Amino acid sequence: MTVYFVNVALDRQAPSMQLVPDRKLTGSRVEEALLQKVERAGQALARKPLTTVAIHSRDGVRLVGHWMRVRDPKRIVIAMHGWRSSWSHDFGLIADFLQDNGCNVLFAEQRGQGSSGGEHMGFGLTERYDCLDWIEWANGRSGGTLPIYLCGISMGASTVLMAGGLTLPENVRGIIADCGYTAPTAIWKHVAERHLHMYYRACGATANRLAMKKTSVDPNGASCPEALRNCRVPVLFVHGTDDRFVPVEMTYENFKACAAPKRLFIVPGAEHGMSYLTDPRGYEAAIKSFWHAFDKGDNS
Repeated sequence: MTVYFVNVALDRQAPSMQLVPDRKLTGSRVEEALLQKVERAGQALARKPLTTVAIHSRDGVRLVGHWMRVRDPKRIVIAMHGWRSSWSHDFGLIADFLQDNGCNVLFAEQRGQGSSGGEHMGFGLTERYDCLDWIEWANGRSGGTLPIYLCGISMGASTVLMAGGLTLPENVRGIIADCGYTAPTAIWKHVAERHLHMYYRACGATANRLAMKKTSVDPNGASCPEALRNCRVPVLFVHGTDDRFVPVEMTYENFKACAAPKRLFIVPGAEHGMSYLTDPRGYEAAIKSFWHAFDKGDNS
């Protein structure tokens, strides 16, 4: 069961024999009508006339993104999607808001998923460095004159939070993290014990060894709280109270650790990744206020 668990977590190709239904794995209770709304929005975003671009990461993985340009842009958003998801699914609902508010957006396809290369996902441990490569690409397009925001949902949120602990260019003005976990091993433990009723203490060491063999990265080598203690970029944390996949307490822990200017937007009743759908007006107001405060680089 431990081998299966690690394969589901990290492999590009999910195990052919699905032992655990997706809803059991995530604890999701989202109504079908809401899921269909998310799906339709994702399909609409995928149909937009975006420019598909590709770069190579510092470790040689081909990374694919989708570039949405606006006239007279005010800022650039680099959007990182979640685990076993896609750029269009995770950002379909909010894409029009970003476009209408002067954002050039780079929708990245995370390594080990979609059209990007790599056979394994890294739960943010490897993907955080991909953020640096996408920032370099975006600055090459804009000449480094536009403020940049890193934005992520779920695993994408933890990716951008871990990137916050790295040395970032001066024009990276903020991070928006929606329902991120604290660390790979922490979310594995939560899912294993809460949803799969596994005794993680008995299998955790084996899972870590298998994960390190696949990714060449120690799963205990980094965490969001550790990165955030060194973060100097303002962070907007978002989470729904009814998230059963990534508990809201993980965002509280990340928020507490963050040394940079920080804001917290909690959405009552929202399940995993559903905060925007649950309270779009509040979500948009929180982001607009964040942009207004930090677009010009005043981190006080």
